[in-house]
Amino acid sequence: MLLTVSGPPGAGKSTTVTALAEAFDLEHVSGGDIFRELAAERGMTAVEFNRLAEDDDQIDRDLDRRLRTVALERDDVLLESRLAGWLAGDAADLRLWLDAPIEVRAARIAEREAKSAETALAETREREESEALRYQEYYSIDISDLSIYDVALNTARWSEEDVPDILTAAVEAYDPAADEGKYPVEGVSYDF
Repeated sequence: MLLTVSGPPGAGKSTTVTALAEAFDLEHVSGGDIFRELAAERGMTAVEFNRLAEDDDQIDRDLDRRLRTVALERDDVLLESRLAGWLAGDAADLRLWLDAPIEVRAARIAEREAKSAETALAETREREESEALRYQEYYSIDISDLSIYDVALNTARWSEEDVPDILTAAVEAYDPAADEGKYPVEGVSYDF
C-alpha cells in the first residue's frame, strides 16, 4: 500500500503520519525531514534554505526526485511531503490532504519552534508563497488544486488524537474492489 499525506506547514502532518504508519505497518518517508536535514547540513534554517532554493532549483528537484522514486519503486510506504500526492501520482493507493487556517498553523509552528506567533505567521506566508511559485514553475503544479486528493481534512476541527482516527477509519473503509476510480494526476512535468 502507498499512502500519501500532504498539506501546508503546521497542518499536523507529522503528528498524524506517525499514527497512520503504525496503524498500517508502513514505512514513513518524510520530505520535510529530508529538507530540514539538507538545511541543517548547510547550517541553515528551513526558511533560509527555502530562500536558497528559490535561486537553486536543484535543491527542490533532488528532493522531489527522491520522493517520486520512493513512490514508484517501494511498497508499504507512507509518503509525506507538501507534494507527496502529486509526486506519487497514480501510483498512490490513497492521497490525503491535511490543512488548517493559516493562523492556527502559525500558532502551532510558533509553539513547536519557540518563536512568536507573528514571526511564525510571516515566515509561513513567505514560505508558502515561495513554494507555490516554485511548484508551478518547475512542474506545472497548482498546489491549491486539491482535486487529486481522496480526503481533505481541516485538522483544526478535531483534536490531535481524533485526526489520525478519522483518517485510519477512511483507509480501513477503502475497498479496492469497490473503487470506481481516482482522480488522475495530469499535466505535471516531472522535470527533475
